[in-house]
Amino acid sequence: MPDVTLCKERVPEIEKLFLKYALTVTPVDDDTPIPGSYWGESEAGVIKSRLYIREDTPIHSAFHEACHYICMESERRTQLHTDAGGDYDEENGVCYLQIILADKLAGFSTDRMLQDMDRWGYTFRLGSARAWFEEDAEDAKQWLQKAGIIDCYNNPTWKLR
Repeated sequence: MPDVTLCKERVPEIEKLFLKYALTVTPVDDDTPIPGSYWGESEAGVIKSRLYIREDTPIHSAFHEACHYICMESERRTQLHTDAGGDYDEENGVCYLQIILADKLAGFSTDRMLQDMDRWGYTFRLGSARAWFEEDAEDAKQWLQKAGIIDCYNNPTWKLR
């Protein structure tokens, strides 16, 4: 596994953060399959309004799945099970939002999220998550603003799409 930050010992803070979106974080015992995990192994899972994580789940994975929940339409959200789906614009919005929300978790940061995304293998046209976020993500930012998920200052509104 690449050197990325894990949910270990941060589950209560992650729970508190995503409860603002009415998303319940449900811890899973170590070495137990994670319900709703699209990628398997230690990757986060999502079923309806529950985010499933283990201590060895990468934080970027937990945030990515949570941001899918936040960014999808309400009717898709009620049917959500494992595969968040969504289109290109939504996926970009999800990535942008997970980067913004990283600063809202004590002891974590946007810088670490960007680093972890690169280490895990997220791919962006400009070669890195940071380059995409700083130079090529205006469309993702506008999409999130139009959806009412962030304001014009990049602050989360704590509202679902």
